[in-house]
Amino acid sequence: MRRSLFVFFIGCLLVPYTKAQIPPIGQWRTHLPYGIGVETKIVGSSIFCSTPYSLFSYHTITKELQQYNRMTGLSETGISHFNYDKNSDQMAIAYTNSNIDIMTNKQIYSIDGIKRKNINGDKNIYSIDFINNNAFLGTGFGIVKVDLDKKEIKETYYPSSNGSNIKVNSICQEAGFLYACTAEGLKRAVSNSSLIDYHNWQAVPGLSTSGCNTILLFGSKLILLKNDSLLINQNGNWINWYDDNWHIERMHISGNQLLLCETLPNTDGRVLAMDNNGIVSTTIQSVGKIKMPSDAVQMNGDYYIADLFGGLRKLSGSNIETVIPNAPFEKNTGAMIFHNNKLVACAGAVNDAWNYTYNRNGLFQMEKDDWIFYNQYNYPMLDSCMDIITVAANATRNELYYGSFGGGLIQLTDNNQLKIYKQNTGLKEVVGDPGNYRVSGLAFDQDQQLWISNYGSPSPLVVKKTDHTWKSFSLPFYVTENAVAQIILDAFNQVWVVAPKGNGLICFNHGNNIDNLGDDRWKFFRTGAGNGNLPDNEVYCIAKDKDGFIWVGTGKGIALISCAGEVFSTGCEASLPIVQNGNFNGYLLSNESVKSIAVDGANRKWVGTKNGIWLLSADGEKTIYRFTEDNSPLLSNDIKSIAIDPQTGEVFIATSKGLCSFRSTAKEGTEKNESVLVFPNPVPPDYNGLIAVKGLVNNAIVKFTELDGRLVYQTRSLGGQAIWDGRNYKGSRVSSGVYLILITDEQGKDKMIGKLFFIK
Repeated sequence: MRRSLFVFFIGCLLVPYTKAQIPPIGQWRTHLPYGIGVETKIVGSSIFCSTPYSLFSYHTITKELQQYNRMTGLSETGISHFNYDKNSDQMAIAYTNSNIDIMTNKQIYSIDGIKRKNINGDKNIYSIDFINNNAFLGTGFGIVKVDLDKKEIKETYYPSSNGSNIKVNSICQEAGFLYACTAEGLKRAVSNSSLIDYHNWQAVPGLSTSGCNTILLFGSKLILLKNDSLLINQNGNWINWYDDNWHIERMHISGNQLLLCETLPNTDGRVLAMDNNGIVSTTIQSVGKIKMPSDAVQMNGDYYIADLFGGLRKLSGSNIETVIPNAPFEKNTGAMIFHNNKLVACAGAVNDAWNYTYNRNGLFQMEKDDWIFYNQYNYPMLDSCMDIITVAANATRNELYYGSFGGGLIQLTDNNQLKIYKQNTGLKEVVGDPGNYRVSGLAFDQDQQLWISNYGSPSPLVVKKTDHTWKSFSLPFYVTENAVAQIILDAFNQVWVVAPKGNGLICFNHGNNIDNLGDDRWKFFRTGAGNGNLPDNEVYCIAKDKDGFIWVGTGKGIALISCAGEVFSTGCEASLPIVQNGNFNGYLLSNESVKSIAVDGANRKWVGTKNGIWLLSADGEKTIYRFTEDNSPLLSNDIKSIAIDPQTGEVFIATSKGLCSFRSTAKEGTEKNESVLVFPNPVPPDYNGLIAVKGLVNNAIVKFTELDGRLVYQTRSLGGQAIWDGRNYKGSRVSSGVYLILITDEQGKDKMIGKLFFIK
């Protein structure tokens, strides 16, 4: 498969990196982290660095940064290795799913032979080496030869003792032999022999048959990395060349030097530069700045170090700086909300069994496309707050509260002060796990009281009142592990709580007096008529729509509770929306585990599953979009959470491979038609996108007419935004000229007139 590369990178001046802009309607963008540097290579005047998710480059002359991901033409998200061949001016990129991209200066060629091939065992790609215009891939089953001219797999070699699958870590050619570092030690074969015949691969004499890491040709010398020791071949004998008791993460030849990236437990890492006599000429160490180097190159006297805890570091003289794109610190897998025009995201997670993942990446915020983060690296007090998974905002007091699954409740004030609540509050330790305070759900009610899910506590529902006192509530029915999670409040100030691990859904009304337990009312929604009528007891998420209905995401699709006002009446149960699928009717997404639901400005539902994301009409009866990895730039089909920017309609989608966003057609409406904005205006000749009219009341009537009043097109706003593709009712593009925009609310009272210019 061939793709066009959206930006030139090899042999060309890089397109300047600019801060990410909100995309046009119908377009995507990514928000991938670049703080984990894995490999780095020199390409012309640029330094390329990979992360576990994507690539970026730094131009050493212009200082420009450029990102490379699925939006710019890469075929996948999740990089295992990459390398650049100076002779052919091509880059090979191997992904974690074993797909391969070959990048030239204008095209990206995808080679999916290994990805598609049914191979028993390990088919990961562990190395990429270039020999004679071929890429040799070290994989979990052998060596794969890729023809760089034809962009195709040519042959596969199995250099094991019996021709079976074998892990290969590195390939090198020297003096007519092809060498391979394998799980059986260093193997070699005569380069022009039949490499497909495993009998031609022999163990190199003088070495043990235990695994080895890397083989390189340094000048005229073969250097072997084996068990943290460097060995050199001298006249057929392998002798120890260097060993300092540090762990060598990677060795790389750059600038006529051998660069060793080394780590040691409980110690910041270092980079050593050696000459071809094995003499260390430079030792690069910097406490707190170079922590875990994983690769390094040298260019024009400067060193560039890929660091697992710092992205790409540049050492120039004694000065060390970080050169990475503006991006989140790490991928986020927890809840997201918008607060004061900022995206607020939680980086933590729990596993499917609701146990810790020991994620300490903290929390992120994005405001005007600038990212900031809070975690143990810049706020040491957060060291005990692993797995931050939930967030709630108090807009009146401009406060944010976060929940750590083990570290308690975290408050972030508007002046960036942090406070952690654990002991001496309404929160309790987990039964059987002393010292751990699991906060798994947060929401503010109409009285600005903070409701908290205290997972595993004897009294798992807690409220922090406005007078800073606390009240805890025990559940009146059995819930496995006292498992409680996401919380929302309905229009009647009632508390809805997800009870994960197959428990169901809880509704709670505290009555007229929150301190009087006598007027409390509870309802448990589970499967079966008379029990709540959920399609499944495994509830993952809930959302309240603009009609006050409660949408419930379960392991077997969606349920709808439209009787929140009469929830404690005997007849209030969930209904299962029925949709037409071809010639058959079925329950809404009944075959999907629904993990996240978000409601946009037009009351439509964005639904995230493990098989992609759906946009459903307000009533759920129509699918407007379905996005997957295969039909869109969605980073992964495994959706973790969704948040919608009310001002722009941009939908932020957290996936298992990182964060991306899609500019949708709906945004929140305003109280009046004021500050109305039309974009683009004028409409340029080559523009084929959607025209947006923003700043409208909900469901505004919008008419586009010629100057004489003849109607060209009429629509209703989706929330506070109307869209038009610039075509009349016959599907023809309108002519160049001036058009009137007539806007009214549903009652015909709030009126406004604007103008739109088309240029051809």
